[in-house]
Amino acid sequence: MPVSRRRFAAVLSAGTAAVLSANFLRADETRLRAAVIGHTGRGDYGHSLEQIFQGRSGVELIALADPDATGRARTARTLGVNRTYADWRELLRLETPQVVVVAQRHADQHGEIVLACVEAGAHVFVEKPFVRSPDEADVILAAAARKKRKIAVAHTMRMMPVVEQFRKKVEDGLLGELVELRAFGKQDTRAGGEDMMVLGTHLFDLMRLFLGDPRWCSARVLVDGRDITVADRRLVKDDVGWVAGDQVTAIFAFDRGINATFTSDARLREMTGHWGLEFRGTKGVAKLNCDLSPTVFLRTTTPWSAEGRREEWTPLDPALVKNVPVHTTGPVTDWLEAIAQDREPEGSGRDGAWAVEMVSAVYQSALRGGRVTFPLQQRQHPLAK
Repeated sequence: MPVSRRRFAAVLSAGTAAVLSANFLRADETRLRAAVIGHTGRGDYGHSLEQIFQGRSGVELIALADPDATGRARTARTLGVNRTYADWRELLRLETPQVVVVAQRHADQHGEIVLACVEAGAHVFVEKPFVRSPDEADVILAAAARKKRKIAVAHTMRMMPVVEQFRKKVEDGLLGELVELRAFGKQDTRAGGEDMMVLGTHLFDLMRLFLGDPRWCSARVLVDGRDITVADRRLVKDDVGWVAGDQVTAIFAFDRGINATFTSDARLREMTGHWGLEFRGTKGVAKLNCDLSPTVFLRTTTPWSAEGRREEWTPLDPALVKNVPVHTTGPVTDWLEAIAQDREPEGSGRDGAWAVEMVSAVYQSALRGGRVTFPLQQRQHPLAK
């Protein structure tokens, strides 16, 4: 059965007291002061991100901000929080938390809130997508570097056990030499630009995890069968900034001659199946089906004959099929460890910024009708002109 969002959040919240070791806190501190910022009805608390501090002995959840009175009261009761605020600015001013989760899915608010948290001296764990555009990310990352704060973005699939296992096996030659990656969005009613920003950022993050930074992008984005213009931009229910198009086809070039494609087209949903990435190498093919609990399958094939040939997909590790074990090196634990060790977390703000920049590159290329190189020279959102 698919893993529920609540179960997934509980797994992320699990950890050991050893994570918050003696070198984590100063001698005059006992626990990190934590806060949650959400907005009931406008992105809510993401994938139950309000729960990530639960059960952590080295963290004290001191306050909650949510402008919706009913949602704020309900969430405070669930979390056992006594101090609540309608305005997150007031929370930051009066509570001075050391760690904050910015939970709402609506990325239109992420830039302002994350920047304010960092400027107030807090480390931040933020729901994806990180922000709406590269220029928003630039400002936040510069502030984080200046204030020495750690930002982690909830691109959690990169740290799931099966993905870590698969990455190691790919490095060890499981598929031979990698030649190409093929990524497909969920391709549901959100197919096109919305799919690319809401779910495609996960795929772009995984591309970089396996291949490193891309060099250039060439793309085509269509709406009703024609190439998009800026006039085709729109906002969607989960406000992630401007989106456009109902078909996206993009190619990214990586080092060692490896190319990766991204496709989102509702007409292909049944043919491509589960959203995720297909890895093609000189010795094999694998498929990473993305989800809250991702699964990796390896392809075996028979030789071609007069009857055709058969293909079979089998799990890389049957023990990890639709299973989310308690994983103490999960995203939240890693973020807290990164704070303690003064290093960048896995799924860092920089990683989150790269995923957004890859989305912007698709639009820039589509609007220009040609290749664009990284880093992008145009940092504002391509559809915001």
